Amino acid sequence: MISKLIFEKPNSNMETNIAHEQTVTKVMEALESIRPFLNKDGGDIELIDVKENIVYVKLLGNCSGCSLNFSTLKLGVENTIKQHAPEIEKVVNVE
Repeated sequence: MISKLIFEKPNSNMETNIAHEQTVTKVMEALESIRPFLNKDGGDIELIDVKENIVYVKLLGNCSGCSLNFSTLKLGVENTIKQHAPEIEKVVNVE
């Protein structure tokens, strides 16, 4: 008698969760790489969420009220995140 192996297709929801976790990990690594530069100016950054290839962050300390925070967000934070996680489309600062 030959036994049959049944291979089930992986749950696409599970695959989506794994991909999301991998993206969040890459985003966190990117934030850790730029955190020292923000800290040097008395600022910091907090990851709020990652949804549908959009990263939501909160600039803290001196970065939150700085007149250059848009430049910091787009040129520094967003570019660094996209280098680590190319699937990210944009970064949004949550006030």
